Amino acid sequence: MLVKFRRFPRAFDMPLRFLLILGLALVMAVRAHAQMTIEIVGGATNRVPLAILPFTGAPLGVLDPAAVVAANLGRSGHFNLIGDRGEVSPPDPGQVSLATWKGRGADAVLSGQLRTLADGRLEVRFWLLDTLRQQPLLALAYTTTPGGLRAVAHRISDAVHEKLLGEPGSYSGRIAYILKRGGRYELQVADADSENPLTILASPEPIISPAWSPDGKRLAYVSFEDRKPVVYVQNLADGSRRAVSRFRGSNSAPAWSPDGRKLAVTLSRDATAQIYLLDLETGETVRFTRGGSIDTEARFSPDGRWLYFTSDRGGTPQIYRAPVDGGEASRVTFEGSYNVSPALSPDGSRMAFVHRRDGRFHIAVMDLATRQMRVLTDTAADESPSFAPNGRMILYATLINGRGVLATVSIDGRIRQRLSQSGDLREPAWAP
Repeated sequence: MLVKFRRFPRAFDMPLRFLLILGLALVMAVRAHAQMTIEIVGGATNRVPLAILPFTGAPLGVLDPAAVVAANLGRSGHFNLIGDRGEVSPPDPGQVSLATWKGRGADAVLSGQLRTLADGRLEVRFWLLDTLRQQPLLALAYTTTPGGLRAVAHRISDAVHEKLLGEPGSYSGRIAYILKRGGRYELQVADADSENPLTILASPEPIISPAWSPDGKRLAYVSFEDRKPVVYVQNLADGSRRAVSRFRGSNSAPAWSPDGRKLAVTLSRDATAQIYLLDLETGETVRFTRGGSIDTEARFSPDGRWLYFTSDRGGTPQIYRAPVDGGEASRVTFEGSYNVSPALSPDGSRMAFVHRRDGRFHIAVMDLATRQMRVLTDTAADESPSFAPNGRMILYATLINGRGVLATVSIDGRIRQRLSQSGDLREPAWAP
């Protein structure tokens, strides 16, 4: 039973049609052997000039958080990093020569230091200084272990981003994605900067549809290890998992309710592919859509009031929405003959989706209040959009030189990045 609207990507390159990729077999928890690299392919018009000084006090062999912060902010497209010319952070932030840095073109300077505590933990202090007003903008401290320095650096990046740009950063999050390498499929989880990748699941069969729980502690996915598609939920902390949807026919396209108590799943047990609501505690399923059309790719609105989904009930694949508590479905997308894979921004104001134009598949975004649509990408085989926790960036998969890669694009289309890794990447999902 075909229940998923998509263009089958990568080396198979089949014609456009409805397709269910079935997959997953073996549970593993091993470190990935290949790291991603990030290529900036577009940036903001006006970037903030920022100097980042190496932090002092780092024990030998311990990560300098300033290096991670510089990498995060440098590739974001929002900042122009000013070279430090060999300087390091002084013991007292008052010793930073703000006038000198202003003369070098920096609007702000980030300075910091590490101090080893009696119990072996590290105290990380940092200061963000305004060269124009000659005053501090931000000062914070964190206590962590040496292994937690990277996570602290991401939090510092978020804090600096928000202070200088007036909007939250998204450097502290995690992403999940599918990696195909040779004849092996892996479900991986990594930091938002692609570091610390961990293979959660591996199989010689395909894996599809990873979906984060609202608390970021579990992943739902589809497995074919029982010779049929089954939806599983796995706890990331201990690796435990259970089959939650193993009905006759296909079980696919899981999506979490905002409270984490239910999944919307697509089932074909009643002949055609329809959307059901599955109670994770009781296992009870309630049919949500009805009719002879294919209804799939459901997504809850952040307030839990609406369910957005893809359907061909109007003759072509389009996105609809219906009240979760019951009521008629209404069509959301009207421009073009192919709009699929809805993803809602964290505040519920925007919807990202895959839009076909002139035979090419792009990521588009719609303002749900005005229904104005904007195409954000210029590549030809884009799929699986997912919003960052701050709602300002969209993660998606695309095809470059015959190989699947992950990419991000800002909601205005100006800032774009590509994440590269050996292998074929697809179906990304940004953790809440």
